[in-house]
Amino acid sequence: MKYACIDVGGTFTDAAILGEDGAVSVFKSPTTPHDYTEGIIGALEVAASHYGQGLDAFMKDISVKLGGQTTHGSTIATNAIVEKKAGKVGVICTRGFRDVFLFREGPNKNPFDMDVDFPEPYVPRYLTLPVTERLDSEGGVQKPLDEGEVRQAARQLKAYHVEAVCVCFLWSTVNGAHERRAAEIVKEEWPEAVVVLSCETNPSTREYRRWVSAAMDASLRKLVSTYTRELNKRFAEKGYEGEIGMLNSSGGVMSTAEIERMPLFSIDSGPAMAPVAGKAYAALDLQDRNAVVLDMGGTTFDVSCVIKGGISVSREALVGDETPGISRVSIHSIGAGGGSIAWVDSGGMIRVGPTSAGSAPGPACYNRGGVLPTVTDANLALGYLNPKFFNNGRMELYPELARKAIKEHVADKLDIDVTEAAFAIWATVNVNMIAAIKDITIWQGVDPRNYTMVAGGGACGLHAIPLAEGLEMNRLLIPRTAGGLSAVGGIFSDIVAEYNASFLATTNRFDLAGANDVLRGLLAKARAFLERNHIAEDKRRIEVFMEGHYPFQVWELSVDITDFLGDGLLLEEASVKKLEQAFHDEHERTFTIKEDSFVECVYWRVKAIGRNDYLGMMPEQEFQRENIVVDARRTGSRKVFFKEQNETYVTPVYSGANLFYGDVIQGPAIIEEPTTTIVALPGYTVQVTKYDNYLIENIRGK
Repeated sequence: MKYACIDVGGTFTDAAILGEDGAVSVFKSPTTPHDYTEGIIGALEVAASHYGQGLDAFMKDISVKLGGQTTHGSTIATNAIVEKKAGKVGVICTRGFRDVFLFREGPNKNPFDMDVDFPEPYVPRYLTLPVTERLDSEGGVQKPLDEGEVRQAARQLKAYHVEAVCVCFLWSTVNGAHERRAAEIVKEEWPEAVVVLSCETNPSTREYRRWVSAAMDASLRKLVSTYTRELNKRFAEKGYEGEIGMLNSSGGVMSTAEIERMPLFSIDSGPAMAPVAGKAYAALDLQDRNAVVLDMGGTTFDVSCVIKGGISVSREALVGDETPGISRVSIHSIGAGGGSIAWVDSGGMIRVGPTSAGSAPGPACYNRGGVLPTVTDANLALGYLNPKFFNNGRMELYPELARKAIKEHVADKLDIDVTEAAFAIWATVNVNMIAAIKDITIWQGVDPRNYTMVAGGGACGLHAIPLAEGLEMNRLLIPRTAGGLSAVGGIFSDIVAEYNASFLATTNRFDLAGANDVLRGLLAKARAFLERNHIAEDKRRIEVFMEGHYPFQVWELSVDITDFLGDGLLLEEASVKKLEQAFHDEHERTFTIKEDSFVECVYWRVKAIGRNDYLGMMPEQEFQRENIVVDARRTGSRKVFFKEQNETYVTPVYSGANLFYGDVIQGPAIIEEPTTTIVALPGYTVQVTKYDNYLIENIRGK
């Protein structure tokens, strides 16, 4: 039996496989946007061939009913929202608040960005129908629900042929009676309608975030359920037995049924797994609980953080133009992947991205019809990539096409030679990525110099060292499986679900009974989830978080309060002081200051976890002192451009298959793995670690 995870990216679909020997391998196939399942099956066919099996036998090996496991994550839901291809949704809202979707939370958060137009509302105004009802902030009824208006709205939305109906009323988080009754009425008028309630999807006191997250969830219901059912059907036809586990934005796995009920949590489910893998590798190889995790694929560059063994989460992350306000793994993404297109603006400056060539037509060097220069074309022109060993030799690259594209669209416009233009593209995308890393580290109170950089993605090994230099980071770890870091994270991830609720309690006059009532409800949902998924008692864990702020602050900080709770994971008198102190500490870590003030507790979040032990299967390698001298194991050399020498330099090339624990390579050097390539710049060493990864260190100052 084997354990598999498939991650669908913008350019490649990755399959990570954990074999019975504990070794993890990564396999790639071009993503097929016209039919994502085709690319998924393609990646599994490559994996089956590697293990010497036919696809049918391999699919049985990874079948959950036969002792294996298969999980799947993607950016399909994210792309549907960003590209405005999600389903058509109708909204029934409180009269007088029809324009919440339009006005959002007020002004542009970046008022100095003059290129940003005010975005269109997620749900058009004509599909947002108001009805008479009003609750106050205590849940009392000020205006009864006008059931006749709800019936009329339901009939109108049915006539508009919406795919789902979303009910969004003010203060429904305090009292959801009006929303639930409206849902009953819609069902009476339109029995087959899909109805989503904002008080259940994301019980946030901020109405825009609650409403837009519910509308997103509604718009994804048909898309995600159709996709998952078709995927399971196609897998069954290929010999798979059971259902595929679906990755979620909390960094864990859900059943197909769970993700269909809450498709909102499939957003960024693939990228959310990169920090899971980064956390595992940093802890295994370096015993470091702090990591900055990078994932540079073909389309995007994703950054995330692991702080004291915990993966950073946030409610502030954008999805397209919207802020759904759900707690999910904090990932900062920019359009800086191998397929990002380089261009020269009207001022004569080189730009890279955010537009990507994707997998079709792809970079110019793919010879699939692409004519615009990309980061991959620049890496090939500089000599960093082996044109005969791209994607383990399954794809041939064409240097002459790369150089032609760079010459026509960059070099000639700037009156420089092709090599200089290629290096300018390479350096520009590095600057973009350093800025993205700073956004999620320095600007969030994290000093990257005290963290390990874990670099993943098929393209990151070509850029990782200058990124570490730009942030003054001294430890850089590149896993052998870097080419499919998110897919690997899906293997290591636990079964996870999160439940949250709003309840305001201040630590100076804390409503212990009220807060515990909220926690009891959330804990019941968490325990039901673990029971539903048949998690063994010794594998269960529940974590509890409070999200709060100082008086008059706007945004919340999250604090893990699990260790402060009493019997039954409920709050006690002593818990409140510990909770308050933990918040002060977190505020000081993030903003370097803390106040002598009480804390306003706003959100309560419970995380249900079913732990897996797959990480423990990874074998340690045997140290062999004689492996230290590796020059004899070179597989060749080629001319590579290094800016410090300002010339091409004949550089040794090593195959990762010939390198073992204890081997040390001095840069300049190229290391070729089946799904990634590592460029070791002059002045750096690369050492193979006991878990068969690459630790890169700067020796210039030694």
